[in-house]
Amino acid sequence: MPHRRTEHVTLATLAALGLTLAMATARADEPAKDFSPAERALFMTDQFAKLRPPMTLRYQFRRSGSLEPAFDDKVTIALKPQASGKCCDASGEFLSGERKIELPPVEGASGNPVTLFFLEREIREMERLTKGKAAYFRKRIRMAVYKGAQQRDVTLRYRGKSVAGQEFTITPYVDDPNRPRFERLANKRYVFTLSDAVPGGIYAIRAQVADTANGAAASPLLAEELLIEGADSAPARAGT
Repeated sequence: MPHRRTEHVTLATLAALGLTLAMATARADEPAKDFSPAERALFMTDQFAKLRPPMTLRYQFRRSGSLEPAFDDKVTIALKPQASGKCCDASGEFLSGERKIELPPVEGASGNPVTLFFLEREIREMERLTKGKAAYFRKRIRMAVYKGAQQRDVTLRYRGKSVAGQEFTITPYVDDPNRPRFERLANKRYVFTLSDAVPGGIYAIRAQVADTANGAAASPLLAEELLIEGADSAPARAGT
């Protein structure tokens, strides 16, 4: 794998991603009811409301696929109470070694920042692999969450028990007029799996690029998965 420097994600970058994922500045004068269900679930829900810090959320991270070498790594989100006693101030460690992304602490977090950290890394990977601009990919994801997310209820396995959850799926680039510039990665799909039964609300986040050049039966060109400790990596089942 080519050498990569440790990446730094600034609070301004996360704000540009996270806050405008919830509502693009162009929509700032629209009523609050205009938020999509995906926006509300991913970025406007207090996912730490039931937690009692200090505690650490632990996730497995796995990359596979034929495009680049596979690896397994880990992600942690450490939570501590604010000075007022409320939850939570959050600090993250995303991957390790040369893959590690340096993350700023998030004071007074209510939404789980692991979603923003995962997406920011994905955007940087798209920039690296395509030589495109991070701001462009960030915009496509933002608009897909607002306008194009598919939603379904699912049943998940967590610590040996069945729990209810929701999935939101987006494909930011399938209808992108600029997709010929990065056609090989244009079918990239993101799946966000949420459940109130897991601490921090995020059960899994997955990104996958199908190898369309070799047919539907081919292994993915690229697959990345972030999965909370105690989760079952088997696919979620449609809810009943």
